[in-house]
Amino acid sequence: MKKIITPIFILFSICLLAKDFKISLPKNVKIKGKIIDAVTRDPIPYATVILKTETSDNFSGGISDELGYFEIKKVPEGNYLVEIQFIGYEKLSLEVEVTSNSSDFDLGIIELEEVTENLQEVEIRAETSTVVQKIDRKVINIGKDLTSAGANAAEIMNNIQSVSVDNDGNISLRGNSNVRILVDGRPTNISPSQLLQQIPSNSIKSIELITNPSAKYNPEGMSGIINIVLNKNSNLGFNGNINTGVTKGLNSRFNGSLDLNYRAGKLNFFANYGLYDGKSETRGQANRVENNSDLGFNWVDDNASHLLKTGLDYYVNDNNILSFYTVQNIFNSDVTRSSTVDYLNGDFQNLDQLSVVDLENNTQTYNLNYKHNFNEKGHHIELEANFSNTDGSEIAVFKELNNPTNPILNYEDEIVNDRNNVTVNLDYVNPLSEKSKLELGLESRTIEMENGRNTTQHGLIYDDDGNIIGTEPLDDTKYQYDREIYSAYATFSRKMEKWTMQLGARFESYNAEAILNQEKIFEDEYLTLYPSAFVTYNPSDKNQFQVSYSRRVDRPGFNQVNPIRQWSTPQVTSVGNPSLRPQFTNSMEFNYTRKIKNGSLTFGTFVRIINDNINRAILKDPLDDNKVLVTYANSENNNAFGFEASANYNFAKWWDANMSFDVYDKIEKGVVGTSELEVQNTAWNFRINNNFKVVKNFRLQWFTMYRGANQGLQFESKSMWKMDVGARLNLFQGKGTLSARYSDIFNTMFFAFDTKNPYQSSGQFRGESQAAYMGFSYRFGKGKNKARSRKKRNGEGRQGSGFM
Repeated sequence: MKKIITPIFILFSICLLAKDFKISLPKNVKIKGKIIDAVTRDPIPYATVILKTETSDNFSGGISDELGYFEIKKVPEGNYLVEIQFIGYEKLSLEVEVTSNSSDFDLGIIELEEVTENLQEVEIRAETSTVVQKIDRKVINIGKDLTSAGANAAEIMNNIQSVSVDNDGNISLRGNSNVRILVDGRPTNISPSQLLQQIPSNSIKSIELITNPSAKYNPEGMSGIINIVLNKNSNLGFNGNINTGVTKGLNSRFNGSLDLNYRAGKLNFFANYGLYDGKSETRGQANRVENNSDLGFNWVDDNASHLLKTGLDYYVNDNNILSFYTVQNIFNSDVTRSSTVDYLNGDFQNLDQLSVVDLENNTQTYNLNYKHNFNEKGHHIELEANFSNTDGSEIAVFKELNNPTNPILNYEDEIVNDRNNVTVNLDYVNPLSEKSKLELGLESRTIEMENGRNTTQHGLIYDDDGNIIGTEPLDDTKYQYDREIYSAYATFSRKMEKWTMQLGARFESYNAEAILNQEKIFEDEYLTLYPSAFVTYNPSDKNQFQVSYSRRVDRPGFNQVNPIRQWSTPQVTSVGNPSLRPQFTNSMEFNYTRKIKNGSLTFGTFVRIINDNINRAILKDPLDDNKVLVTYANSENNNAFGFEASANYNFAKWWDANMSFDVYDKIEKGVVGTSELEVQNTAWNFRINNNFKVVKNFRLQWFTMYRGANQGLQFESKSMWKMDVGARLNLFQGKGTLSARYSDIFNTMFFAFDTKNPYQSSGQFRGESQAAYMGFSYRFGKGKNKARSRKKRNGEGRQGSGFM
């Protein structure tokens, strides 16, 4: 390979100085060592180690692990140059002469010295995003190409392989919406669709795709976990980064963020503030055949989100670290929805509904973490406590302009949400030897969710013969849903030459109950074992094979079990199903990664065997034959499988690209109207992100994606595609970046559908996909990175989704 680079080196790429040494080494040796900071004596993780031949060709290499150790295996006889690189440090070069001896050689402690000149800043975001394949996840380190791809997390996600976000903001992984969304490894009380709109793109450091989590992680999520890692700077001294951006489509949107940190001695203080503010508009139309009606709607969301993460790390001594952080999220949205229904035969009164909704969500998260390191490397125990609270309110006014006195169609709703989540974890890691490790843990989770609706809406009154005789006010409603989950896990991993194995099991006690208007309407209690297994085979430094298995569970999300109205249009009302049961999944994966001369290739396939599958149910509204109810129900077992391929490739010094292709096949079963339906769906997607280096400080970007047609229970959605172009200019000696983007230049990214159930109809819906963006970022301060790692966990309950 011409160049071996690590995610950290891409993120912090700068020119480094070199030193020369000479060591004689034996034939076919394993070269190893430990890389540390020359001053602090701390290990340097993820440093790049490159082994070059005399002709300057890259022969082999690797990266240091979290404790600074590295190994280069099977070095044959010859003369080489070993280069060790890490951002903020001088490059170290060693001339290596391999002789006829056959024993291994330990380079011992290798000290890197900090660069003392020409270093203006350290926390530099890389030009292009990188993908790192780890044993249980893919890590997408967000570069400037993705931060300029959108104003918030939802817009970035559509540029990530295997991930899709629909027009309603609902996210899916590998074609399945049963996915957990985490922020910094922790669950949130915010619905995924709202959460993705609230996080500014510049506040995101990386995105982790955990498609088959081990027993160490909570087992929720059939298709896996998406973890959004927010920026946390921990460089020595005072450092900062400011980002601003404006998006202009039909409406204007602003996003910005400010990252600050100060580290001196044993204390590190950090803060990140992100802002998103602006309007977005969705327009659509549909035709319903059976009553010859046309539906039209126009929705405008005026959103404002403030996201603050701040905290400190206290390095008590070499063996003890105490950390605390808090995330404060304030979200406000004013939504105006205009919906019309024209009955072209004149047999029903036309509808013209206007609704104005005022949404507020305030979320507070507090996290306390204590870690004790024993004397043996990698041997530690960690205690973490996390509390999250969300207070939300919705005030909605519905008006039927063609019939303003009808109390069924004209009413006001006040909906109040209160959600609390308390999680306590105790984790113990013991490296039994250089090649084996034991991990043990305990976890307690308590989730309390309340939802109340006060309404002025009326319902119909029927006589004994079923005739309508009048209306009466609907009762106020209060719904409470509580869960208690206690679990213990154990995993054992071992390295055996070219093989790596990890076995694990998680034992979990689950209890849930639902109370509607002070009456218990549902309860569930069970004990379950969730096993997992990973086997990795590395026949060479350029090839990796991996097989994995895990048992998963999808517990219904709050929106899926909440019987109180979630949203409504003149023809559709969405409610939950309190009796919904969890679904269980046996998931198996096979992955292959190949390093090639100018990049890497990854291929993967998966199979899911699903029991008690949770599916969408589309029912006729018993109160109005012209309306449908959207809810959820358990159906029979089914299977799903898929194939994925992705590549990172440097076509030339001035052109590199990230590409991905995936195809999924699944059987979906559910209830539509009065019929139980079964559909088989095969869908495929393609993405390519090109980066062109015009001159040293100026780059162009070209992104194209295609999403194939999908067959679901309710819709047969048509294919869609889009093309984006952009440019980035580095200014002020690399401290500033000016970026521009024009998204969906041909205005082809919209949702079009046909459906036969429960009524035959067709239509399309279009958001503000076509838009122009201009952004600027500036970095200041200096100091080498000393960030401490934190463990990552998964979330609570499935997300709900709906068609509006």
